[in-house]
Amino acid sequence: MSKVKTVYVCASCGARYPRWQGQCRECGEWNTISEIRVNDEPSAGRSAAARAMSGFAGASGSGVSNLNNVKLEKAQRLYTGYGEFDRVLGGGIVPGSVVLLGGNPGAGKSTLLLQTVCKLASHAAVLYITGEESLQQVALRAQRLMLPTERVRIAAETSIDEICRIAAEEKPAVLIVDSIQVMHVQGVESAPGSVSQVREGAAALTQFAKKTGIAVFLIGHVTKDGTLAGPKILEHCVDCSVILESGNDPRFRTLRCHKNRFGAVNEIGVFAMTDHGLCEVKNPSAIFLNRQETVAPGSLAMVVWEGTRPLLVELQALVDLSQLGNPRRLSLGTDPNRLAMLLSVLHRHGGCQLADQDVFVNVVGGVKVEETASDVPLILALLSSYHSKPIDRTTIAFGEVGLTGEIRPVPSGQERIAEAFKQGFKRAIVPFDNAPKKAPAGMEIIAVKRIGDLIDLV
Repeated sequence: MSKVKTVYVCASCGARYPRWQGQCRECGEWNTISEIRVNDEPSAGRSAAARAMSGFAGASGSGVSNLNNVKLEKAQRLYTGYGEFDRVLGGGIVPGSVVLLGGNPGAGKSTLLLQTVCKLASHAAVLYITGEESLQQVALRAQRLMLPTERVRIAAETSIDEICRIAAEEKPAVLIVDSIQVMHVQGVESAPGSVSQVREGAAALTQFAKKTGIAVFLIGHVTKDGTLAGPKILEHCVDCSVILESGNDPRFRTLRCHKNRFGAVNEIGVFAMTDHGLCEVKNPSAIFLNRQETVAPGSLAMVVWEGTRPLLVELQALVDLSQLGNPRRLSLGTDPNRLAMLLSVLHRHGGCQLADQDVFVNVVGGVKVEETASDVPLILALLSSYHSKPIDRTTIAFGEVGLTGEIRPVPSGQERIAEAFKQGFKRAIVPFDNAPKKAPAGMEIIAVKRIGDLIDLV
């Protein structure tokens, strides 16, 4: 019989320690180490799925060869039926790929994948494995959403070995596992959802996908701070990791890609939550630019780049005389450190003193802007609010501001201007190096070089 011993495992990275300690030396996280019991020797009854894990890339032992001699097989991607979902995945589902879908409870992860498999079933074999809900609950949701379910194969199972056996018999093109945290591998001495179970279960399913060419979708839980629960190896071994986010507006969901081996990273897809499930929004800019007819000071539209496409959002700023000794600086949707830096640049190179003013910045619609192209719109919005001078609602802006007060260019400037013109904007404030040689007919291009040019415009 195998001996049972106690080890301490970090829930974040999976590192093992002989005794408990407050901080993990591998990942630096605090209070993530917990006690688990493991077998000292491999169990005779250990599952075939767990024993076969010699790697994540499929069959091993193929020998060494030159890279140029590797045969390339053109795999036809499967289209989900949702253009926004296909965009996030890089153009469709790649056969043999493993996609991890995470999100907060109630975000719509199971709903999105159930709608996807019901559409895929019309032209491809699909298999839906539910571990958290009963078959009746899934069927009730499909009926409520009025989805076609005639060709959707479904099973309720929590054993990884049984899932692999069923999938090998059914031979589907797409396999859905809901969710990885409730699955277990036979022979692993820990509860479902633990580090060991999640790690070995995801590894077994990943290798199964690579060997059979079946695309696998894994639904994963998230922690309180919005990151995927479980060890980091869960994100490392999958091909694509996407998060379904629900912002301030409960009507919309944003599907954001954090890792993709077959497409662009940071690609987003926007969905609207309706009575019939999630419906794709093909023109997200129209949602985030739902502006009033009369524009107040401090409001300006900007063009940000998300993945492979431009996105138009509204930026609002409020500058008001502070009644406190320490003025407040609040930024929602943009980097607070970047706001502090721009305020210093505005004072040092623009002569605009805002040290006694409360500054509030908000990106309408709950969009999170992480790129530096929002610097110029933010400066213009701050100046507009401070001087109480509204900016024309047909004006768009983008550009980066340097520490010396210069306006620096940003990538994809031509595409940003074209998208703004498509949405009906008549004037664009852009960096000098992003100004096109020939502007679109009926659109005025204002090229700026220094932060003083922005002050003169306002």
